Order: sequence, then structure tokens, then C-alpha cells
Amino acid sequence: MKTLYIECNMGAAGDMLTAALLELQDNKEEAVKKLNEMGIPGVEYQAEESAKCGIVGTHMVVKVHGHEEESHDVHHHHHHDHDHDHHHDHDHHGHHHSHNNLHGIWHILEHMNVDESIRQKVMETYMLIAEAESHAHGAPIDQIHFHEVGELDAIADVAAVAYLMEQLNVDRVVVSPINTGKGQVKCAHGIIPVPAPATAHILQGAPTYSNFVDGELCTPTGAALLKYYANEFGNMPVMTTEKVGYGMGKKDFEVANCVRVMLGNTEDAADTVIELNCNVDDMTGEELGFATEEILAAGAREVFITPVIMKKSRPGHMITVICSRDSKEDMVRAIFKHTTTIGIRETEHPRYVLRRSIEEVGTEFGSIRRKVSSGYGITRSKYEYEDLARVARENGISIEEVKNRIK
Repeated sequence: MKTLYIECNMGAAGDMLTAALLELQDNKEEAVKKLNEMGIPGVEYQAEESAKCGIVGTHMVVKVHGHEEESHDVHHHHHHDHDHDHHHDHDHHGHHHSHNNLHGIWHILEHMNVDESIRQKVMETYMLIAEAESHAHGAPIDQIHFHEVGELDAIADVAAVAYLMEQLNVDRVVVSPINTGKGQVKCAHGIIPVPAPATAHILQGAPTYSNFVDGELCTPTGAALLKYYANEFGNMPVMTTEKVGYGMGKKDFEVANCVRVMLGNTEDAADTVIELNCNVDDMTGEELGFATEEILAAGAREVFITPVIMKKSRPGHMITVICSRDSKEDMVRAIFKHTTTIGIRETEHPRYVLRRSIEEVGTEFGSIRRKVSSGYGITRSKYEYEDLARVARENGISIEEVKNRIK
């Protein structure tokens, strides 16, 4: 499965995501040319090499009417220039500020030179931003006045990411927990907290945190893009990485201000399982058997019991339950309910698995299911036990004979 992992612990603005995704393209120059041909009025894309803390990556310069927009963090004693982001508008573009509304934005999108599928994605992502701004400012969405430069800037980022994502054509996007930054940032209305209200609104339901950096690491545009494209949030999955891209921000912090993207395969399936363990020395065989059945019925993937010698040379049993992350809480409840233990240990294991499918095979006994497992260069198959047992019973023969006759 073609998987894209986006790592946002050092920042996530629209231009940084664009730059990182650009690094994964087979032909970067051609991709930048295509971005400029999308025909967003007054917008020009330029990619340039940039280094942060010794890491070399790409910085995406998005110029609107010849200017690259900036935003400013508020610091108590020093001051950084910031990645451009659309909701901080500044008077140095004053001569371009025609206040615009959603209608004007739609007009721009309708006339963009892109496939319909990309236009649709741009509109949907943009609506996430517009709804968040509307919520943050407490005004109906069709009455919000967007500032042209800032908006063209946001559209430029959203459209570029939509185009580059379409080119990558991945099956699954996993996004790390998002570092929002902290402190305050200056905007048209005064000084506001980080993450900005619109960003905080968009990131509801996604895992976020704030450490290291005074300043805005995740912008509303960045937040909307992550939210729109993420199939899931979490740590990097077990994957075979083929390409890595670094998208650099404009600011310099004590940490590398960059988004890292990794493109690779989780084709040979791998995931994580939770193992829960407890020891008991006062349960009968019948009680252990009953507990095993109940814990399996509650959704465990596997339950097994190992004889152990415990303290004071007392014979006992270790109960091991394997389950998915999602069912962990249910499993813990089931173990406490059906065993005498007072403590449960937990470990997390990466797990390598073969892809599994079931096919129906026509035989003289009718249709029999066969399980096929493949991956990591091997394929193996076996008939479904329940089907073999049913045929053996119906025909009064052994399972072995059924297998021989269907070969």
C-alpha cells in the first residue's frame, strides 16, 4: 500500500507542505511549471534550496503581485519573521487590499486551469479554513471579508498541495501529532494567542501539543490541509521508505523549522498489537478455561495461558491477551472481571503480517473456502478447517481423505 507519512513536530504551514511534497516529485522543475500554469491571478511559485539546522530542503516562495507575504510573532524581547500565512494581513500590501468574500474566491477557483477533481479538493479544503475563520470571528461565512493577498496566498498553498498530492496518488496518509507552537502572534485585529483561533478550531479531533518554540508553527492553512488529507493521525507506521522530502519554513528557530514527508510502502502489512499479561496462582482449570472464552468473546485476537512458577515456588499461570489498540480498554475490563489478578502489564509490539484473502474453490464436495496469505516474497494457502470438517462429517470420511480428494 502506497503510504505518505507527514511529520509535523517542527511546523506545518501551507507553503512548507507544498515544498516537502515537491521534493517527492520525479521532476521538480516540471511540477513547479505546472503549478504556475494553474493560473491563480497574480500568484507566482518559485522553489529554492534552503537549509535549517544543517538540514537541506526546499523553501517554496509564493509571490502574490510580486510580494511574499510575511506574518509576525510577538516576542517579549526579540522578533522573528514568520512563514506567510493568510490570516495575518499587513499594511505593506495596502495598495492591493480589495476586500473579498467567498463569492470572489469561488470565482478564482472556477477559472483555475486544473482538473475538476483537483478543483473539488481545493474548494473542500478552502471551506475548512473559511468555516474556521467564520467561527473564530463570529460572523456568517458569506459575510466574512477575506483579504485578497492573504487569500490568494492560502489558495496558492491549497491548490499546490492538491496538485502535488494528485501526482503522488497515495493510498493512505498518516499524519503525526501536530506541534502548534506557543506564545502570541500579531494579526490585523491585534495580538492573538498561538495556535490562532481558526487553527485551534480546525485541529479539533486531531492530536496536538506545544513545546520548544515561541511562535506559530501550525497555521490555519497548514491545519486545514493536514485535516483534509489525513486518513489517520499517529506515529510513523512500519513502512519501507522510498523517498523523503523536507519543506522549509521562512523563520529560523532553535529547532529546524520544517515539515518532513516520507513516501513508501506498507504493502507487506504491518501494524501494532498490544499484549496484556497477568499472573494468577489461585484459579482452577475450569475458571481459566471460562476466562479464556469470555476474553476471546470480548474481542481479543488471541488468548493463551502459560504455566509459571511464582514466588515461594508456587505453581501458577500467566494469562496473555493479544488485542488491537482500539479494544485495549475492553480487554482490561474483561481480564479484571474474569480472573483473580489485581494488576495487568502492557507492552506494544510492531507486528509483521501476511496479507490475507479467502477464495472459494469448486470441488466434488461443492464449494470449499481456501485462505491465501501473501507478502514478504511468499504465498501460502490452506483450506478452511470448518469446511473440511463439515465435508468429512457429511461423507463419513477423515479430514485427511477430504484433503487428498480435493487436490
